[in-house]
Amino acid sequence: MIDRWGAFVARRALAVLLAGIALAVFAGAYGAGVFDSLSQGGFEDPKSESARELAAEQDAFGNRSVDVVAIYSDDTLTADSSEFRARVQQVLAGLPEGTTAQVVPYYATDDPGMVSKDGHSAQVLISMAGTGQDQLLDNYDLLEPALQADGLDTHIAGAFAVYGDVNKIAAEDLTRAEEVSLPVVVLLALLIFGSLVAASMPALVGGLAVIGALAVVRLLTQFTEVSVFSVNVISLLGMGLAIDYALFVVSRFREELARLPLDDPDASSKAIRTTMATAGRTVLFSGLTVAAAMSSLLIFPQNFLRSMGYGGIAAVLIAMLAALTVLPAILRLLGRRIDGGRLPWRRHRPVSVGDDHGWWARLAHGVMRRPVAVIVLTVVVLLAIASPFLGARWGSVDYRVLPQDAPSHVAATKLNDDFGAEQSSASLLLEGTSKADVSAYVAQVEAVDGVTAVEPVDTAGDSTLLRAWWTGNSQTEPSQAVVRELRDIDPASGSVLVGGLSADTVDLVSSVGAHLPWMGLIVVAVMLVLLFMAFGSLVLPVKAVVMNMFSITASFGVVTWIFQDGNLSGLLGFESTGFLDATNPILMLAILFGLSMDYEVFLLSRVREQFDKTGDNDLAVATGVQKTGRIITSAALLLAIVIGAFGLSGIIFMKMIGIG
Repeated sequence: MIDRWGAFVARRALAVLLAGIALAVFAGAYGAGVFDSLSQGGFEDPKSESARELAAEQDAFGNRSVDVVAIYSDDTLTADSSEFRARVQQVLAGLPEGTTAQVVPYYATDDPGMVSKDGHSAQVLISMAGTGQDQLLDNYDLLEPALQADGLDTHIAGAFAVYGDVNKIAAEDLTRAEEVSLPVVVLLALLIFGSLVAASMPALVGGLAVIGALAVVRLLTQFTEVSVFSVNVISLLGMGLAIDYALFVVSRFREELARLPLDDPDASSKAIRTTMATAGRTVLFSGLTVAAAMSSLLIFPQNFLRSMGYGGIAAVLIAMLAALTVLPAILRLLGRRIDGGRLPWRRHRPVSVGDDHGWWARLAHGVMRRPVAVIVLTVVVLLAIASPFLGARWGSVDYRVLPQDAPSHVAATKLNDDFGAEQSSASLLLEGTSKADVSAYVAQVEAVDGVTAVEPVDTAGDSTLLRAWWTGNSQTEPSQAVVRELRDIDPASGSVLVGGLSADTVDLVSSVGAHLPWMGLIVVAVMLVLLFMAFGSLVLPVKAVVMNMFSITASFGVVTWIFQDGNLSGLLGFESTGFLDATNPILMLAILFGLSMDYEVFLLSRVREQFDKTGDNDLAVATGVQKTGRIITSAALLLAIVIGAFGLSGIIFMKMIGIG
């Protein structure tokens, strides 16, 4: 099939190019509106206990969770002064209608903890209106500017302030990553190819991939909810893989052209047909392989992870299609002009067609002379690098994932410094429990190690809402342990659901752990099938999967050593949270497995091509490595720059994906 497509492109290159341009223009116009269609939430499992508790709580009482903490301060006025109070009241009177379910100002309670130790700051606790994370975030966007007080310093803390800052900074980081990486990619592509025209091809295909993927994602929003974070993975994978594919195709086209006589009028047609039959076939299987790896994210119940899957699949498939349609059409029309604008020191150097006598071939021969020693040494080194992952601890998003100067991080720090040690809580919703049994249940909860208080919140019918408090950050292992102990306590009658931020994290870690084996099974099974189809071998797919497991685990070890243990935190500019975000290894697993297979397919395709010609295994391996080693290394370098630019993000989990 790919052979026939190559012949068609050779005959109808202009028509293919014009059709591609028309589709790109339409996709650009349609995809530009995608940002208005994307959701902001999607971090929860709707079937988890914490999600069910929140839904049941809202049904019985409305929203009683403290979603936002507004902190008002003044250097001269104290919170008990009439002027300070009047300014806070003025703010609360002007809050947008329909955004809040409950507002509790400091002056309406007997809780002295709502006023700072020096008396110059005070809190307002806000429960927002809305039934889902996305709706709550929309309401927060309306509420946040209205909470700013004239004449008072205003700081806004809480989970939704963190989510809002994460969404805002992630969008800014995406723009900065593209601004940093694209010029570097073009410059390096120029050095790799040695000509302006050839160097422009990766950026062209990358642009088409991103434009097309955004249009696909906007179409998906008509049928399902898609998170705004899908755009980040589109930029990361779309641009990155488009660069890979363009390098593969352009390099092979130039190589095939160099084999043909300069006076052959049909040279570009012949070269593009051979290129599509070889490199084109590789790109096809690579694209399907990476898309299959990203599709494994669709089994997770968290919309955030599924959206990453949607964006990744769209980016990979559009990058693959652009590399198999628009790019070969351009190459066919350019012919030898692909080397136009050659750098001065490359003008008289012929394009290498590759053999088994270069540096890469010598490396391959050296490895093949001592295969067992190389395998053992490599595996030992990779396992040593992976070893920190054995001590991985898990958590989720809190204010510490943000830069220290982010508004919600500053607010959380002020809350902890001015109002006492950081507190965490769990919502305990009892249903069908008698008053006597509620009292007995409260006594059991108070006996849990670490719990400092259990407060009644409200009652409605046979439902009772309690809130348990303890000292410490909500994402730490001790906080998660408290939630697990609370869930081990059952009332003598009725039932209980335990929710809250720490419970959300416990459920997230549990959900990810429960779905991870299925994800691994899907990825491995699809990889084995696709690689068998590509190479007709049972051994090569198994070898590829095992080898990639070692390299990916080593990547997890590096990430654990840096981000959980805090090594290099000063150099990379972040504050370690002491744990890994539970969703990040899932994203890394899908992305890394796909990218590893990308290079695997490219290398083995050339080895297989040479073996079919010669029947000599050692010669085929050496020649295959010689012909692909430079290209794979160049592609990996460019991809590392595109993805590594996310390491500049101020958000720890985005930085972790980039560095990882």
